[in-house]
Amino acid sequence: METKSWTKIKDDVYGKRGTERRDQLERDFESFKVGLLLKKAREDKKLTQAQLADLIDKKREYISRVENNGSNITLKTLYEIVEKGLGGRVKISIEI
Repeated sequence: METKSWTKIKDDVYGKRGTERRDQLERDFESFKVGLLLKKAREDKKLTQAQLADLIDKKREYISRVENNGSNITLKTLYEIVEKGLGGRVKISIEI
C-alpha cells in the first residue's frame, strides 16, 4: 500500500498550490486555525464565551461563530478580542 503525504493528497484532491480551489482550501484552513487559536486562548484565560463577549460588547453567539469559523472576523474585531478581551497581542505576517 502506497503511503501519501498530506501535501500529495491535497495536490491530488484540490490541485496544486496556485490553483483557485487549492488556494481557497488554504484560506479556509487559516481561518479555521484563527478560530481554534482564539478558543484556546480564551480557555487558557478561563473565560466562558459569554464572559469574553461581555468584555468586548459582543454576543456570546458571535464568539461561538468566530471560534468555529474565523473567516468572518474583521481585523478590528480580532484586535478587540485579543487585546481588550484576552489581554494579549496580535502579530500578523504576510508571505509573498
